[in-house]
Amino acid sequence: MSAPFNNLGVQSYCFRGFKENAKVAELVKEIGLSAIEICGVHADFNDPPSFDNVIKTYRDAGVDILAIGVQTFTGDTDKERQWFEFAKKAGAKYISAHFNPDTWEHAVKKTSKLCDEYGIQIALHNHGGYQWMGSSDMLSHIFKSTGKQIGLCMDTAWCLDAGEDPIKWAEKFGDRLYGLHIKDFIFHRNRKQEDVVVGTGNLDLPKLIEKCNAADFNGYAVLEYEGDVDNPVPALKKCVEQVRNAVK
Repeated sequence: MSAPFNNLGVQSYCFRGFKENAKVAELVKEIGLSAIEICGVHADFNDPPSFDNVIKTYRDAGVDILAIGVQTFTGDTDKERQWFEFAKKAGAKYISAHFNPDTWEHAVKKTSKLCDEYGIQIALHNHGGYQWMGSSDMLSHIFKSTGKQIGLCMDTAWCLDAGEDPIKWAEKFGDRLYGLHIKDFIFHRNRKQEDVVVGTGNLDLPKLIEKCNAADFNGYAVLEYEGDVDNPVPALKKCVEQVRNAVK
C-alpha cells in the first residue's frame, strides 16, 4: 500500500456540523483515522493569531494536518501568503485550490512564487461539470501553462459528475496528481447527485487505488462524505473500511 493510502485522512468539511476543533479531532480518531485536510469551516486562514491554537488542538490529539483548502486564489499575495503560513506551521505540504477564470493567469504567477518560497504545492480541485475546471481538457490546458508548483486534487465524485473517469484521470495526470478527495456519487433521473459510502456508487474504488499505486502516486488522500451532517461517523467508518479493504 502506498503512503497516501496508508496515511489516509478525511476532509474536515465532513464534520461541518461540529464547529469545535477538539470535537472534530475526536471524530477523526473515532472513524479510525489520524490525518485531516482542514477547510475554512474549522480554521480562519486569514487570522494568523488563531493559527497556533488550531494546529495545537490537532497535534495534541495525534491528528496530522495533511493539507488545507479548498482556497480560491486570485493573486492577492498579502492575503494568500497567510494561507501558506498556516500550512507551513501545520506541516502541510499541499493547499487544495481553485482559480477564477478571469484572474487565473495572473494568480498562477503570484501563487507559483509562494509555492517556491514555502515549499508547498497547490492542488487544483475539480468541481463537476458545471465548473470551468471540471473537465480534463481544461485542466490539461492549465497544466501546460504552469510549472510543477501547480497540480491536481482530484475529487472523484465531481469527476464522475463531469461525465469523466477518475481511473483515466489518475493515469492521464500522472505526476501532476497531488491530492485525492475520495468521494462517491449516485445520480438520480433529474441528474441530482447524492453522496454515498465510497465504492458503493459509481466509483470503482479498487481500480482507482490500483491505478494510483501503479502511477507511484505520492501526494495526499482524504475521504469526503457530505451526507448525514449531524451524524457522519457511521458512514465515514464504512468509507474507511471500504478503502482499507480495497488496498489489501
